[in-house]
Amino acid sequence: MIENERKSRETICGEVINNPNSVFNVLAPSEKEELKSNMTCSFFKKGEYIYKEGERPIGLICLSEGKVKIFKEGVGGREQIVRMAKPIGFIGYRALFAEENNIASAVAIEDSITCTVSYDLILKLLRSNAELALSIIRSLSTELGFSNNRTITLTQKHIRGRLAESLLFLRDTYGFEEDEATIKVYLSREDIANLSNMTTSNAIRTLSTFASEGVIAIDGRKIKILDKVRLDRISKLG
Repeated sequence: MIENERKSRETICGEVINNPNSVFNVLAPSEKEELKSNMTCSFFKKGEYIYKEGERPIGLICLSEGKVKIFKEGVGGREQIVRMAKPIGFIGYRALFAEENNIASAVAIEDSITCTVSYDLILKLLRSNAELALSIIRSLSTELGFSNNRTITLTQKHIRGRLAESLLFLRDTYGFEEDEATIKVYLSREDIANLSNMTTSNAIRTLSTFASEGVIAIDGRKIKILDKVRLDRISKLG
């Protein structure tokens, strides 16, 4: 049983390293082997914390499977979702490279698996492999650009524009189910509100309005986009 679990963990970490979308794909075979042998694999149930605000980062965390929300707790305990992660993305990297405590928390929104690399090993690889350093810089720069755009969205757009943008963001991040219309992530109304910087009641009302206008269809937590062009227009008009 232990041997089977060990092999399973090795397979998971190997898939993270060799995935075409992974920044680690640029490593030499010997570096990949060193990385794989030093990775730790962790399993999280839906709703479990991967890390908490105020904690010290344990290493570079790569999401192998599942979906994760990164959020900061605001005034009155209200959450503000600042990022949504999908495989094979990094989480918790800002605090790690800044050598600071986490300023946000990460929670699995479905059963998830992470692979973690120690900070010392990442620094060693970055110093010896310029391609890896450039790959990680590109990844961080992409995230920074996204964060800047989200800041503008959440501060300048009206409620309809913010919610439309959030639905499009979820679509672009997680894609569609086989019907090519249902967004492949099922968030609570509260999470949708926290992603869109609005109250839960406003999120519920706006979703209902979109549904009555024929822009989307709602079935519990499942949201189907019926009119992609109009949803995009609502998002752009703000």
